[in-house]
Parts: sequence; structure tokens; C-alpha cells
Amino acid sequence: MPVVKPYSPSDLKRVINELAPMLGDRIHLSQATREQHGQGEDSYGCLAPDAVIYPFCNEEIAQIVSLCNQYSIPVIPFGAGSSVEGHLLAVQGGISLDLSEMNQVLEINPADMDCRVQAGVTREDLNMALRYDGLFFPVDPGANATIGGMTATQASGTNAVKYGTMREAVIGLTVITPEGEIIKTGTRARKSSAGYDLTQLMIGSEGTLGVITEIQLRLHPIPETIKAAICSFETVAAAVDTVINAMQMAVPLARIELLNALQMQACINYSKLEGFEAKPTLFMEFHGTADSVNEQVALIKDISHEFGGSEFTWAETTEERNELWKARHNAYLATLKLQRDCKVLTTDVCVPISALATSILQAEKDAEASGLQSTIVGHVGDGNFHLLIVFDPSKSEQIEAAKQLSEKVVMKALALGGTCTGEHGIGIGKKHYLALEHPTGLNMMKTIKKSIDPKNIMNPGKVIDL
Repeated sequence: MPVVKPYSPSDLKRVINELAPMLGDRIHLSQATREQHGQGEDSYGCLAPDAVIYPFCNEEIAQIVSLCNQYSIPVIPFGAGSSVEGHLLAVQGGISLDLSEMNQVLEINPADMDCRVQAGVTREDLNMALRYDGLFFPVDPGANATIGGMTATQASGTNAVKYGTMREAVIGLTVITPEGEIIKTGTRARKSSAGYDLTQLMIGSEGTLGVITEIQLRLHPIPETIKAAICSFETVAAAVDTVINAMQMAVPLARIELLNALQMQACINYSKLEGFEAKPTLFMEFHGTADSVNEQVALIKDISHEFGGSEFTWAETTEERNELWKARHNAYLATLKLQRDCKVLTTDVCVPISALATSILQAEKDAEASGLQSTIVGHVGDGNFHLLIVFDPSKSEQIEAAKQLSEKVVMKALALGGTCTGEHGIGIGKKHYLALEHPTGLNMMKTIKKSIDPKNIMNPGKVIDL
């Protein structure tokens, strides 16, 4: 991919020199650091920025962005580096803003069940800070991502079926605009009808409209009772039908995750799981009072038995649950181990719950026809699943087959009234699908981008092309 820079080397040098007295050794120009910040956990390769800067506060970011805007130098916000759609590629060069040093929990308000954090706080660190107040932050995308990155990509995860996504969790933001202005959106109130909803506009904007630096979050009380269980099935169709029936009966599951047989085998091997079979499997978790959890379990048992589900294997202690969900979260790493020197192309579609069986079964059929090993894992309670396509990057025919398979899965989801991305975002890899999904809305998105960022310095080349 050719890198076309909208600025000259002398402009970049001038900006670095002007920032040096303020930032000192927090400006990094080494090749290794730049390459680390020019890629995510994806198969798009690396396009390194020209510099990496570690700011400490809003005011520093405002000065950096303002100066970059003056010289048309791109700014690419960086969190934990766990994004999977090429969000971090410096397609026009520029400066990577690593917000990992802005990692303070600024306030916790137990009575109102909310908190405010800096963008570099990770979800695991936040939950460690909240545990003494009997609260937790439920959005769990698997990776120990930063809250800023999760907000920028509108992350979701295993708990979304009960607690929602980042769109439901975020109630206010601090954002640095492309012109270097520090603005605050939202309030601590639980609802508002005051003007345009700038908070929701910034959520999922993938760094293309501004730099998110602080996030006000809605929290939840730690449930009185938590139980986790595994149930296996003879076919993927039976497992999916169990999920559909559970959702249609409004069983308030906290988590319900699907792993197909190959994914289950990969997890058994990678995470050393004992006592489990390589069959289509549901990982489930129940939250609530003791009585409500027992009611949920009874309902799910009845539904799963109707579709030939096995007896439940339970994980009731914290340690057992953590081991179970760690194995689930390591599904991507487990898939990578299926084939030596391979890479994985990950799809991320979401469909209406009634179309879930059709979409997943077609994905399995297409994967088998492609000849590539492909696992399926999904937050199926809200219709979201991933096909993880294993391919050899040294073989052009496998690269092309992986791309074609991914496209088939996405196009089928769109045809069923779904979306090309349930939680990973558009980034650089799904821009052509965005145009198909929102053909009448894309021009308005471009108008918003041009209005807020007329010089196109905020993570250019992602989401939409100007």
C-alpha cells in the first residue's frame, strides 16, 4: 500500500522541534517503536507512523493536535494495539498518539453507579479499582483493551447480550477536536434531550473525528449470584436453535457464546481444557439473585435438552469461571495454533437473531467449500459471530481464498438485514462494505467528517475516504 503524505519532511521536523521542549523523551522516533505502533492484531501488515508521542494530559494533546492541524500532519490515536481492522496503519504517515500513560481512574461515584476514567485505563484495571465498591464494568471484548480504544471502536463482547455495548455504557466524553479544542460531551445524568448527541457521534468514530481522552461510564452492581456452564451439541444448528429460543423467550442470560467443533478442539488443545468434547458448544453465564439464576438455569436446561444438548458442566467458583472464560477469550490464539506459520482473517458480522442459524450454517458450508480451516466463535445472544479463517500468508491462492470466504460471509449477513461489523469497526478493511450497508447515509458521514476535520488529519484513510 503506497503511503502518500500530505506534508513535507521539513514540516514534520518543525512540529517535532516545537514539541520537544514540552515533551522531551516522550517523543519516540526509533524504527522499532514506530513499527510497534503501525499495526494491530490483524493481517493488514504494518505502516509505521513518523513519530510516536506519549502525552500525559488533555492540554498536551490539545497542543500536539493543534500543531499537527496547522501543518496537515495526521494524528493516529493508539490504545493497547488490539484492534483488528487496520485502525493503526499510518496510511498517510503522521504521529501516533499513545495514550497508555493517561491511565488514571479519575472518579468513582458508587451512589450513582458511574465513574470517569482516562482513555489509557484498561478494562481489567478498571474492574480492579471498582471491586471494593461492589461495582463492575461489564463490557468485555476479550482483549485487555483500553477504555478509550473500546469507545472509539464501539466495542462489545461476551456480556453484551445482558449489559449492552459501549454505546450503552458511555454517558459522557472529553474529546480533543482536530483544531485542538478540548470539549466535553454528555453529563452524569441518566438521560438528556439537550441538543445533538455528540457523545454518541464520537462512540465508534475510530479516531476519525477527534481524540477521546476521558470517558464517563455507567457501572453495574456485582451480581449476588454468578454461575457459568458449558453445554455441547451434536450439530451447530442445534446449538444455534437453543440460543434463538432462549432469546425469543427473553431468558436474561449474561453471556451465551458459541464455539463450533473445530474451535472447541483448538481451545481444548491450547488451553488444556479437560473433560470437554470437540463438539459445537455453548458457554453460558447466569447473573442475578440465587432464585432468579435458578429460574434461568431451569429454562435453559429445558430448551437445550429439546435440541439434544448434553448435561451442563458447571464452573461456579471464581477461579473455575476465570479459567473457562480465559479459554473462550483465547479462541483467536488457539485458532492460530491450528496451522504452523499461519495467519487468521477474522470476520465480524451481526444479523437479526431469527437469521442467525441461516447465517452461521451458510458460513460453515462456505468455509468447508473453501478448503481452509475456519473456526466459528460468537456472541450469539445478540446475533454476532466471527468466522476465523486460517491461511498461509506465503501462498497467494490461500490469501485470495480467505478474502473470498470473508466476503461471502459479509455479503450473506447484509442480505439478511445484518451488518458487516458487530464490534470490530470499519477501519481500513471494511470501507467498501460500509458503502453497501449504508448507501444513502455515506454522504452524510462524509459531510460530518469534512465539517469536523476539514484537513483530514484524524486517522485518515479509516472508515470513509474523502
